[in-house]
Amino acid sequence: RVTGSLCLTTTVTGRGAGNTLDRLRRSVHGGCYSKVGLPLIENSTIIEQPLDLWRLTEQYKSSALRVIHNARVRGQPYLLYVASAHMHVPLAPPLSADAPTAAHRCRDGVYAASLQELDDLVGAIKTAADEADKDNTLIWFTGDNGPWEQKCQYAGSVGPFTGKWQTNKGGGSAKQTTWEGGHRVPTVVYWPGRIPANSTSTALLSGMDIFPTILSLAGITPPSDRRFDGMDATRILLQREHTGHEFLFHPNSGAAGNAGDLQTVRAGKYKAFFITGAAEACGGVTGQQQLHNPPLIFDLERDESEETPLQFDTPEYQSVALRVAQKREELLWDIATDKSLATADYSTDESAAPCCDATQ
Repeated sequence: RVTGSLCLTTTVTGRGAGNTLDRLRRSVHGGCYSKVGLPLIENSTIIEQPLDLWRLTEQYKSSALRVIHNARVRGQPYLLYVASAHMHVPLAPPLSADAPTAAHRCRDGVYAASLQELDDLVGAIKTAADEADKDNTLIWFTGDNGPWEQKCQYAGSVGPFTGKWQTNKGGGSAKQTTWEGGHRVPTVVYWPGRIPANSTSTALLSGMDIFPTILSLAGITPPSDRRFDGMDATRILLQREHTGHEFLFHPNSGAAGNAGDLQTVRAGKYKAFFITGAAEACGGVTGQQQLHNPPLIFDLERDESEETPLQFDTPEYQSVALRVAQKREELLWDIATDKSLATADYSTDESAAPCCDATQ
């Protein structure tokens, strides 16, 4: 049962002040531009417009704690979904008396301060959830993609997942790509008494698994008139099993190929690329799109930086390529015969732009 909900939606926009400034903003933000003032929306109500980025984290925290408090008072279960703007640009960490100098903040302090702010937000929510019902509350923390490299010092780090095969040819290998730095994300799941502290799992999971797992824990059977790509991960979380997805299929992520193209296939420790291409890196360099038939295949256990693909003529490559080809054909047939398949409508209506004046 959902007894409280949080929906805080943000969109990066700008406000024009003449044609010169308009052109500047359009070039800087790469099309992320609108004449509509940035709104803060909770459920279906605009609660602030334009949004004050310096106060956004406090808005997140107060709304989240209110949901937890109300559920505790009523003695009811709750589902709280907090989709934070962190660590996406623009970063607006709080200023304090002991804040670093402007020069230091421009170099690396802004990102670190924003990360600390996110950590404080998660900590406040965890503390409130623990106080409400510690032994009966699951907290699931994860991200949606890797760093946005073209934002340079405001992007973050891919760690060891550098996608060297691609970066050696030019461009970035993080957000908008299917290199590990683009879509491998941190995940922490917390449930005292049910999930052992400091335990880890090598199971291959996806963000698509959150939905069926939450349904399973709530004792809800998903609708049978549609197909779900996610799996129930409760045995991995609660029983310490290590068997996740045998295969994961990654469609186009924006840097190469067309929308919906099957770009990459993960098969256990292996990863096969049918399409490669780089996102824009810090400094503006990009890489050209390339199609691969047969695919490039990397062993991520031996080569987490994805620098050297397996040789085509080796038994190891031939075995993996055969398995990938079979599963790829099964997936394409599944999509082609899925009568519940939906098509997204990306059309826009300027008259529906969010505005504080409800009469407009």
